[in-house]
Amino acid sequence: MPIHAALLRYALERQEKPAVVLDGRCLSYGELYSRSSAICRFLQELPRSNRRSLDLPGVEKLVALSLGNHIGFAEYFVAATALPNASAVIDPMMPAERIERIVERLTPDVLVVDDGSSPSAEIGRRLGIPVIVAGAEPFDLAAEPDGFPVDAEGIFLIGFTSGTTAEPKAYYRSREQWRRSLDRGRVVFELGDAPSTLCPGALAHGLALYALVEALDAGATFHSVRKWNPGAVARTLSSGIERLVAVPTHVAGIARAWADAPLMSMRDVLTAGAKLNLNEVEAIRRLFPNARIREYYGASEIGFMTVSTLVGGETDDPIDRVGRAYPGVEISIRDPEENDVGADVPGTIFVNSDLIADGYLWGDDGQAFRVTPAGATVGDLGEIDQNGMLRVIGRAGGMMISGGNNVYPSEVENALKTCPGVEDAVVFALPDAYYGQRIVAVVSGEATDAKILADHCAGKLARFKIPRQFYHIGCWPMTSSGKIARGQVEASVVSGDGLVLRLSA
Repeated sequence: MPIHAALLRYALERQEKPAVVLDGRCLSYGELYSRSSAICRFLQELPRSNRRSLDLPGVEKLVALSLGNHIGFAEYFVAATALPNASAVIDPMMPAERIERIVERLTPDVLVVDDGSSPSAEIGRRLGIPVIVAGAEPFDLAAEPDGFPVDAEGIFLIGFTSGTTAEPKAYYRSREQWRRSLDRGRVVFELGDAPSTLCPGALAHGLALYALVEALDAGATFHSVRKWNPGAVARTLSSGIERLVAVPTHVAGIARAWADAPLMSMRDVLTAGAKLNLNEVEAIRRLFPNARIREYYGASEIGFMTVSTLVGGETDDPIDRVGRAYPGVEISIRDPEENDVGADVPGTIFVNSDLIADGYLWGDDGQAFRVTPAGATVGDLGEIDQNGMLRVIGRAGGMMISGGNNVYPSEVENALKTCPGVEDAVVFALPDAYYGQRIVAVVSGEATDAKILADHCAGKLARFKIPRQFYHIGCWPMTSSGKIARGQVEASVVSGDGLVLRLSA
């Protein structure tokens, strides 16, 4: 991992300070360093697999973690990413067949799980891979630490993002890329005084994993929860947490769950994964009146792209933009031939920076992340104004064509989210004999009148962009990363399984 030297310093300077707190269980910086050092020594002594076919230059041991939000995640991740090792972080909430495909292709030297009877553990044993259960280690975690190998450049992380098929895409990251990002983030996010940070997301996903590493790099205390529970998260925040990193749906859940006095200790709220809307910003302001509200736009394969300050900046940024380029990042908007189209013209977002991932080990479907002489892109569409502010329109593959007109779901969703009584919205298209595709919207909240929703859209969108069907949902199905499971919502509309209710005008 890029921060082993920092961990040694903190283990000496602030040995008793909590490094990770999860559901009341605490791991101090001294414990984190000594325990991860013992794990690292154990990993070095393991025999190396002779079955791995993946080309991972410089990687001696590959350690797969399928731990979920376990208190031991940090110590295993620190140990597994020390040279000459690398870690593959697998979400245990994925379907078992996907986990099996990943583990079979990785053939790691060891698989670390949170439960010896979990699907991941059973898959590992069936494939002949050594399985370690965190908390029931067959070695001494109390042994005197002997440090980590000298840290240098090389692959340290393999992560997974969803593709256009059921096969997860495996990308890999180098230590140097994350070092650069952490160095800049300390300045951009003002982490010099090590603010206590809570991120309730799954550590197997980029947002929470980076938030953990970022907090440890700053010498801060990182808080999380084993399982998402908005009430429990709100109670933890009320203990004096200074910084919250979360996706907007998590922040909205916290705001609904907390009915007591505003939380005055919160100084920074940082969101990513989806665009904040005005209603969400106002809810955050009511809950955390002293907090600066910021959001960033990025991707697992590209890293940070932009940062914006919506509340608490010298000049607050426009709500419909995702901000200016992150330090060291250049953004351009390009046409299908990859020519730069300039300002105020929509096109594909391209990035040039030294934070871009090296590529995929497998799963490159050619539909998202690619690197060309023009830069790197994940296929998002947007435009830049004269002030360098980026507006994201949507993903090229997500465009709907209704009556011959191009419509992007995010534009319609953003319009709906400004309607009184709408908490969140998902928009998609279904086949239609006349229009080719008809636009369908599913909303949550108190708004249940289709005519009111349509009239609101009419004041903000062209006529052809107004949904032709509206549905209401009481509780959104969620992915393990805290985002709405859009495919499940669409499937419910098609199947009529009762999860959604058709609204009449």
